[in-house]
Amino acid sequence: MKQLAKLLSIAGLASCLAMPSYAQPQSSYPDRPIHLIVPFTPGGSTDILARAVGDKLTQAWGKPVIIENVPGAGGIIGTEKAAKADHDGYTLLMGHIGTLGVNPSLYRSKHLEPLKMFEPVAWVANVPNVLVVNPSLPVHSLAELIAYAKKNPGKIDFGSGGNGSAAHIATEYLMLKAGINMTHVPYRGTGPAVTDLLAGQNQLMFTGTPAVIGFLKSGRLRALAVSSLKRVGVLPEVQTVSESGLPGLKGFEADQWYGIVAPAGTPAGIVAKLNKEINRIVSAPELAKRFEAEGAIPHPATPEEFKTMIAGEIARWKDVVEKTHIAIN
Repeated sequence: MKQLAKLLSIAGLASCLAMPSYAQPQSSYPDRPIHLIVPFTPGGSTDILARAVGDKLTQAWGKPVIIENVPGAGGIIGTEKAAKADHDGYTLLMGHIGTLGVNPSLYRSKHLEPLKMFEPVAWVANVPNVLVVNPSLPVHSLAELIAYAKKNPGKIDFGSGGNGSAAHIATEYLMLKAGINMTHVPYRGTGPAVTDLLAGQNQLMFTGTPAVIGFLKSGRLRALAVSSLKRVGVLPEVQTVSESGLPGLKGFEADQWYGIVAPAGTPAGIVAKLNKEINRIVSAPELAKRFEAEGAIPHPATPEEFKTMIAGEIARWKDVVEKTHIAIN
């Protein structure tokens, strides 16, 4: 009997030693490179913000944060890759309104459940969308755009980073509220969509300020309105959609938001350590100034606050997807 007890004790110890290192929060975390997945091509707001935070994490912890762009299917390919990764804190996802808030309703057959797939880590920033047009489109205000669209239904092509992307859903929401019809042209990311907008291959985008601010300042694109309830500091002369006073647009708001999540089951200690450091980074004057110069508003919060926000956005955009009939089976 004593021999059996001894064997069981040894087996139990071996089992504990064999358990993955993420079974308990790691006081030494991180001790190797971290991969931060961006589910879109380089050049868009998601990529810009991920690189800004990744650079500061690298400096703070002395371990590289490797940005891994995994585009496709409106962000689903990269999102699913992140969800399937080991829950040890070494693979993270820069999520946003589309991947975490809209896609669960838009892609019904995928059965996406972000709050079961991921542990919310840190709410990084809010980014008001800016409605921009190629100067070849003969409109100089939101009112002129809506009037033109009503006279030419379906003849304005608007680009986006893909079905369910922030640009797509914001424009669908605008069309729903304004009673207009334009044609969606999805791309494999915001960067390619902006490139074609500059070339006149599409005429309009409703996208995050960081992706287009340089082209607005150079005059290569024209801004008509911003999606927030308050004007954006970097574009003080551009009115909000709500300010237009047009029918159906009072109180219009369709900002993007961005935050980092980790695969479900990531230890609470690692989540807390990441949250504390990312909150410090986005609150620091240097990065806050950099964000604001690009139209992004830092938004430090607890993981619980971020989780509550995601849940509310899933419910909100489910209603919009149903009313616009844009769900993809």
